[in-house]
Amino acid sequence: MRLDKYLKVSRLIKRRTTANEACDAGRVLLNGKAARASAAVKAGDRIDIQFGTKTVSVEVLDVRETVRKEDTEQLYRFL
Repeated sequence: MRLDKYLKVSRLIKRRTTANEACDAGRVLLNGKAARASAAVKAGDRIDIQFGTKTVSVEVLDVRETVRKEDTEQLYRFL
């Protein structure tokens, strides 16, 4: 699955266009490297997102096309 879509489906970022812009600005790291929005995400990957001065780090546990809001916690784990 594409990184921008995963960020939206997992609700780490609310909109796919916002996720796309964050990737273009270099604020999203995939396994320690700056990632493009089209990068492939799989279980076991680490995603770091910079929100201003705060950085959120998560480990991808599962990749699904659609998920209910209540079940988003099953897709990732905070580090």
